[in-house]
Amino acid sequence: MRVMVIVKASAESEAGAMPSPELLAAMGKYNDELITAGVMLDGAGLQSSAKAARVCIQSGRATVTDGPFTETKELIAGYWVWQVASLEDAVAWARKAPSDGDQPFNLELRPFFEPEDFAGLATPEEIAKEQDWRDKQAANAPKATA
Repeated sequence: MRVMVIVKASAESEAGAMPSPELLAAMGKYNDELITAGVMLDGAGLQSSAKAARVCIQSGRATVTDGPFTETKELIAGYWVWQVASLEDAVAWARKAPSDGDQPFNLELRPFFEPEDFAGLATPEEIAKEQDWRDKQAANAPKATA
């Protein structure tokens, strides 16, 4: 199963504070472990909402709101996409994530919908088309370079 691990923003991340060199090194080591184990498919840190925009589409009209956004508890500071056997496995990996001392490091783990989740709701052709889109995305994904 694929799981999105959402790194929740903090007051510090929203203020643009960069992680300490020690936390960056620990996070690099953790990412290496995830990659070596075949768990990590993607991941990145995100800049603060001061550099962001929200787009709301309603009744065919798009409204754009520029950041910063005030509700830190609703903001995302980064993410990983993991391939794991179960949500329990994802939780076990999340428990190993490094943090910065006493500062909370909040993660939200959300399973992706997979094409087979739509069985009985979508036609087999629609499910096959969804899988085809995913295969094309994977084929077009940038390849890591050393």
